[in-house]
Amino acid sequence: PLIVMTTDTSEILSKSYQPQEIEAEMYQFWESRKLFKPESSGDTKNDSFCIVIPPPNVTGVLHMGHALDCTLQDILIRWHRMLGDKTLWVPGMDHAGIATQNVVERNLRAEGKSKDDLGREQFLKTVWDWANARKGDIKNQFTRMGISPDWDRTRFTLDEGLTKAVRHAFVQLYQKKLIYQGVYIVNWCPRCVSAISDIETDYVDEDSHLWEIKYPLSDNSGELVVATTRPETMFADVAVAVNPKDPRYTKFIGKTVTLPLAGREIPVIADEYVDIAFGTGALKITPAHDPNDFKIGQTHKLEPVFAIDERGKLKHEDFIPKPLQGQDAGKAREATEALLEAGGYLVRKREHTHRVGHCQRCSTKIEPMLSKQWFVKTSPLADTCLQALKSGEIKFIPERWTKDYVRWLENIQDWCISRQLWWGHQIPAWYCDDCNEVIVANEDPQNCTSCNSTNLKQDPDVLDTWFSSGLWPFSTLGWPDTNSADLKQFYPTSVLVTGFDIIFFWVARMTMFGHELTGQSPFHTVYIHGLIRDDKGQKMSKSKGNTVDPVELIEQIGTDGFRFALTSLVTYGGQDIKLAKDKLELGKVFSNKLWNASRFVLMNISEGVDDAPIDLKLLSPMDKWILSRYNTAVLKANTLLAEYKFGEMADVLYEFTWNGFCDWYVEYAKKQLQDEKLAMNTRRILLHVLSGILRLLHPVMPYITEAIYQKLPHKKQESIMIENYPLADNALIDETINTQTDFVLETVRALRNIRQQYGVPFQQTVKAIIETAEVDEKKAIENSLEIIHHFVRLESLDIREPKNGATSEETQAGVNVVGKSRVLVPLAGLIDVGKEAERIEKKLGQLQGEKDKLDGMMANHDFLESAPPAVVEKNKARLDEVNQQLKALKDQLAGLK
Repeated sequence: PLIVMTTDTSEILSKSYQPQEIEAEMYQFWESRKLFKPESSGDTKNDSFCIVIPPPNVTGVLHMGHALDCTLQDILIRWHRMLGDKTLWVPGMDHAGIATQNVVERNLRAEGKSKDDLGREQFLKTVWDWANARKGDIKNQFTRMGISPDWDRTRFTLDEGLTKAVRHAFVQLYQKKLIYQGVYIVNWCPRCVSAISDIETDYVDEDSHLWEIKYPLSDNSGELVVATTRPETMFADVAVAVNPKDPRYTKFIGKTVTLPLAGREIPVIADEYVDIAFGTGALKITPAHDPNDFKIGQTHKLEPVFAIDERGKLKHEDFIPKPLQGQDAGKAREATEALLEAGGYLVRKREHTHRVGHCQRCSTKIEPMLSKQWFVKTSPLADTCLQALKSGEIKFIPERWTKDYVRWLENIQDWCISRQLWWGHQIPAWYCDDCNEVIVANEDPQNCTSCNSTNLKQDPDVLDTWFSSGLWPFSTLGWPDTNSADLKQFYPTSVLVTGFDIIFFWVARMTMFGHELTGQSPFHTVYIHGLIRDDKGQKMSKSKGNTVDPVELIEQIGTDGFRFALTSLVTYGGQDIKLAKDKLELGKVFSNKLWNASRFVLMNISEGVDDAPIDLKLLSPMDKWILSRYNTAVLKANTLLAEYKFGEMADVLYEFTWNGFCDWYVEYAKKQLQDEKLAMNTRRILLHVLSGILRLLHPVMPYITEAIYQKLPHKKQESIMIENYPLADNALIDETINTQTDFVLETVRALRNIRQQYGVPFQQTVKAIIETAEVDEKKAIENSLEIIHHFVRLESLDIREPKNGATSEETQAGVNVVGKSRVLVPLAGLIDVGKEAERIEKKLGQLQGEKDKLDGMMANHDFLESAPPAVVEKNKARLDEVNQQLKALKDQLAGLK
């Protein structure tokens, strides 16, 4: 059992760290004691800290972006919990309307069925069964990442409480005339058979053509030549427009032309929107299938005609040639061209590049479609958000993302919120069959409010998924019930952690709804991190085959190593993150280092460390240094976390734990533990600093720190999770000690490097010379001779002023520079200088040959053009490595001559 302490040193910690052996047990330990719940601390609203999880779509497995997002949130949650705040992290999932319906429909098609075969009620039951199974899978993935939300408060965007909130929000916005119904051009996905919003549309430059087509004047007096990028929509043309200032066409204004292949007469109109310089200067007007044409059609009161249906196929209408009816619009383009050419209408076809919208969900080409939809009037909502930003009620970190947020709000378009789906929040609007009254209500109406008829039908459409997601920070806390305890305690929430790619999708919508529906910004801080890319910097995608399953990585390196590696890669500027394999391995190695150092400490303090405070009168120079460095690290960690500088915080803790504690102090403590006078105080310091390191690292590495903490004598809490996060004791921070001891330890490292560089046997003692004119550096060395002799096997150490010219013992010496001092180790008598020089020269020859070959490849234009980018990069990296090795070997050789 984890809570039971033992004095048997063989049972303190296992010899090697095996993450799989502790992770499941630890998580069960936390959950069984309800440690993720906020009731354990905090009394006032000022003590509250709350995050709502960006809800992952219920459609699939979690990816690396989710892993990063959750790790950073969990760091903040665990830190604030340890600071004593009343801390709540609300978990949950999104029903993902279009995406989920697409997946379930695909499964049905594999069975030879469709949603229409099942009917709406049975289809929704099928989707619910599928979604509920996926929710369990996603929670299991989350727990593998070691995150600590209050699972008892898990929400789903289609659960009963959120459904009530969505209805309430819709009705309230409708009553304020911020939601309205209208007929406008929308982005229509033929694959999803639904309208989608502008920001769910990806625009791509595509190489296509510009077709110039003759439109004969109805009075046979000539013709107009129209230029278009979409000849297949010509059957829905209702006019030809020219610019009234274009002298080529003024005589045609007011006449009619006969629409080729359709035979319908349409007017020639004048509108200044027409670009005289584009194409032929004559524009065909298709209000049902083009947003700009729709505006012109409204201006001139033109009745729209539809040529393309909801599936993206040409309609079965008499005005469309029979061979084209039912064809996909893309294929119909070629067939239309052939008919135009056969009829003598095609003047020419030339290459043209233009931007084409694609559905972000399924990559299908968008069809602009005139459709009756529900919209949110966003401009008033955006104005409130901009005012909150100006007043400081909300801020972005890094600040540079503020500009993107502002730019989108200042240029915002009304938001189409209706979707032609079955899975989602059905729009709470009913239509009276008898008097056409529209009724919007929180409760299902039984009678028409206008004529009292019972012939009511609910709107079959559902709301855009982002509508319910926009309510997430307050709907999950009990809104619209303003008496909800959670809403009173935790709203507004504290911080939102998310990637920059959903600032417009989600962040802006939450802030708009938050201000309008609650009168407050839903959070005071938005922390934006970069996206995770592969080791070559490419965006991860299934089509590229470069996606990485975070659970697989956890299996390989453990959750703690995985989380630490991810955190160390995060930069404050929000740059994208390259998932480098060596960085991931670093996390695993760091976990092992912490485990092994902790095992040594526990084995050496288990037999008799008392619970008395550290005796500050008995501190050795190394004791003073480790306590000063520890408190410096504590101060930096708290400051960096408060500033959301996660990567920098990880670097500080890595450097102190690995170098400061494990490599230097623990090694030196072995000497002090043999000193009866210093032994007990050394044990206290080892325990104090180890306990502090575990608490500092716990938010990043929860499992390993808990496992080690459970073995500590004199631990104060049942779990490290509710321990106090360390706060710095400024009285123990001494920058002079830090600087001087750091210099001494760098000198030790320099001496060790010389020994290693020239292959001096470990057991061999060496003479060392330190040349320095710096008073402080000389003083630091003189005051730390005991430390240097402990770490380096020295025959003698000579500290002296720099000399002009080298003595005979220095002509063959290994040399390093530390600060402003020179560190020398005479090599005569230690190694066979001739043989060593011969070995180095041979290696230099080999490396020079490799360098010449790589230089030739990098200068070869044909190679650079034809070789795969990965091969080119690999050769560049190897060339850099060879150059570094050549320099190092030449420096070594110089020391031998």
